[in-house]
Amino acid sequence: MSLHRLTNFPLLTFVISFIVLRLSVWLGVRFRNWRSLSEGDREDFGIILAAALTLLGLIIGFSFSMSVSRYDQRKNYEEAEANAIGTEYVRADFLPAADAARVTTLLASYLHQRILFYQSSDLEELARINADTAHLQADLWSAVRAPTLAQPTPVNALVAAGMNDVLNSQGYTQAAWWNRIPPTAWVLMAAIAICCNLLVGYGSHRTKVQGPLFLVLPLLLSISLLLIADIDSPRGGLIRVTPQNLLSLADSLHAQKAVQSKP
Repeated sequence: MSLHRLTNFPLLTFVISFIVLRLSVWLGVRFRNWRSLSEGDREDFGIILAAALTLLGLIIGFSFSMSVSRYDQRKNYEEAEANAIGTEYVRADFLPAADAARVTTLLASYLHQRILFYQSSDLEELARINADTAHLQADLWSAVRAPTLAQPTPVNALVAAGMNDVLNSQGYTQAAWWNRIPPTAWVLMAAIAICCNLLVGYGSHRTKVQGPLFLVLPLLLSISLLLIADIDSPRGGLIRVTPQNLLSLADSLHAQKAVQSKP
């Protein structure tokens, strides 16, 4: 299982990390029983442990910042995508009546697919959504291409440019969802966390891993990795980007159609 597939399940990441880190403390204690620290080395060992824990804190903080920035990027692109679709829906009125009706109908279907993209977590359904989205994009571009070529006026060019923004915004969104914390960063965090727990166990004064004190560091680190994985995962965690702008646009279009349908 790849790291990205593992971090798509934050609770599984928490369980595995807690077990591994707890085991690291136990191995540190066992190693200490085999070869303990002398009193002269204990002061130097404290400096090394403090430096390792400081480095671990910096790496976790940096990774948390990376995950939050990627989450904000996904939110911003969702807003930009809703704005692009809404703007193009209004600009479609500049086209001839038949072409405008076709473009607005296609945009409504396209908007529905984009909402499903944010809400769905099933891989098979996502594959179908992506296929339907690609098909609708081809139809949308064809719908504005024909009238623009027939009458290459500045107004029609504006409509074509707006459709280009709609298509580009989907690409930017997809790129943002693929932009995850690099696997090397996860490996670095895991390696330093394991080393820190080994050092904690090795530097303890006890001969057995007992009591709640040896649970504190593995638990805190596992919770930190859980939070980072939850924010970094677009679909697997509890913290997700809600398509509130797209949903608001859909409600606005439905209300507009209801008003227009009244006699």
